[in-house]
Amino acid sequence: MAQTPVNDRLLAAGAQMGEYCGAETARSFGDPKAEYQALVSGCGVFDLGWRGKIVLTGGDRVRWANGMVTNNIRDLKELHGNYNFLLSAQGKIQGDLYIYNMGDHLLVDTERGQVPKILELFDKYIIMDDVEVTDISDKLTGVAVQGPKALGVLRGLGLTIADDVEALVVGQMVWNGVGVSVTRMASEIAATYEIWLAPDNAPKLWDALIAAGAKPVGTEALEMFRVAAGIAKFGQDITDKYIPQETEQFHALHFAKGCYLGQEIVERVRSRGAVHRHFAGFVIDGPAPHAGAEVQVEGKRVGEITSTRTVPVNGNEKTLALGYIRKESGEPGTKVQIDGMEAHVFQPPFKDAVKS
Repeated sequence: MAQTPVNDRLLAAGAQMGEYCGAETARSFGDPKAEYQALVSGCGVFDLGWRGKIVLTGGDRVRWANGMVTNNIRDLKELHGNYNFLLSAQGKIQGDLYIYNMGDHLLVDTERGQVPKILELFDKYIIMDDVEVTDISDKLTGVAVQGPKALGVLRGLGLTIADDVEALVVGQMVWNGVGVSVTRMASEIAATYEIWLAPDNAPKLWDALIAAGAKPVGTEALEMFRVAAGIAKFGQDITDKYIPQETEQFHALHFAKGCYLGQEIVERVRSRGAVHRHFAGFVIDGPAPHAGAEVQVEGKRVGEITSTRTVPVNGNEKTLALGYIRKESGEPGTKVQIDGMEAHVFQPPFKDAVKS
């Protein structure tokens, strides 16, 4: 299991460590609810050592990548990125990833746990193409800050970031003599900024962010926020059981880019409108059910739960869940049963839980 560059800082801050997405990192710093509040009302800082990085070079890299993934890589402006699925030839989801056009190369950002499978698929489909694939996960790491105060914290460190900076655009700058790249993640409900840099410099950046007022946050709080925000996670909410349209992640799909791996199935589903279930949220009157719990209406199975967390909401707690439900039962407000508990279908995000 990968050890992240700031592990010693996490341990020094009292982190309870654990595996997350293929790396060892902080699960919590003793109070996940307080850490969650930092993410939604203050400024939380968290390790991104669980993200992997892959570089694509060679003269055919853009054409080849555009034929591999579900979004439009061909027309990405320099220093811009987008979110993608990687499919099998049968249209089954094999992974998810961000791709950024860095000028002389493409940068792939994904979970460390997905890197081996993605490398395998990339290597399989490079035939006579001028494309080289390099795993640089141990050479480029990241730290993130999130919350309404995050931008002020970054500016306090001397990083120049505009109020209206576009999502998934990479800003390259120098901090204390260290080259860093900063990008804002795509979200309508949270200000999240990733700072990428060489691993040797990550501890210094972590210390500076803490000194500037950011609160360390572990993956338990991140998962609480993820569920409340309705963010689907590959391997949990997104698997090869589902076709892309069922996941509701339409920002990963481009329907006019031309052929790509698995495109025939995606286009067939689009043209026929053959989607019978979709990704949805649930508010549950009771304790958190297990992943895989059935969603029922009048005793009939209509869906399943994929993620669930108990989340602080207005001084109380709510059990929130993500999962899939059949279209005819999936209107927001519909009453359902989950593990014998009453629940209601909800359209994520759960705004009462994520507002500052």
